[in-house]
Amino acid sequence: MFLGTQSPRLDEKGRLVLPAKYREGLAAGLVFTRGQERSIVVWPSAEFATYAERLSVASRSDSSVRAYLRVLFSGAVDEIPDRQGRVMVPPELRSYADLDRDVVVVGNGSTLEIWNAPAWEEYLAGQEAGFSALSGEVIPGIF
Repeated sequence: MFLGTQSPRLDEKGRLVLPAKYREGLAAGLVFTRGQERSIVVWPSAEFATYAERLSVASRSDSSVRAYLRVLFSGAVDEIPDRQGRVMVPPELRSYADLDRDVVVVGNGSTLEIWNAPAWEEYLAGQEAGFSALSGEVIPGIF
C-alpha cells in the first residue's frame, strides 16, 4: 500500500528517484498513465494488469468507455526501476502533468500520483474544506 506524500525532484534527463518507501512495491515494474486533474498515475505492473482486465468487460459500444480507454492506454508506458530506484518519466506525460524539477509523489493506496508541486498544493487546498463531508457521499456503505 502506498501512503504519504514525498517531494523528490526530476533530474535534467526527466528521471525520478522513487522514494525509498515505495521502491519495493515497484521493483518488479510499473506503469505510468495519465491521471485525472493532470497528474500521472503510477501503477505496480501487476496491479495495472488487473485493472486492465477489469476494464476489458466494459462495453466498447459506449462512447464514454471508448474515450476513457483510449486516453488511459494511449498514454500508458511501462518501466522497470534501475538499481538506484530511478525511472524515466516519459516526456509526453511530463508535458501532460506540467512537471518541472519539483514534483510531489502522493500515495493513493494501490497507486501513486505524480503532481506538479504548485498544482498539488492548489488542489489540496481546494479539497481540504470539504474533506470530512466527502467520505459519506463518495463512499456510501463503507463509512
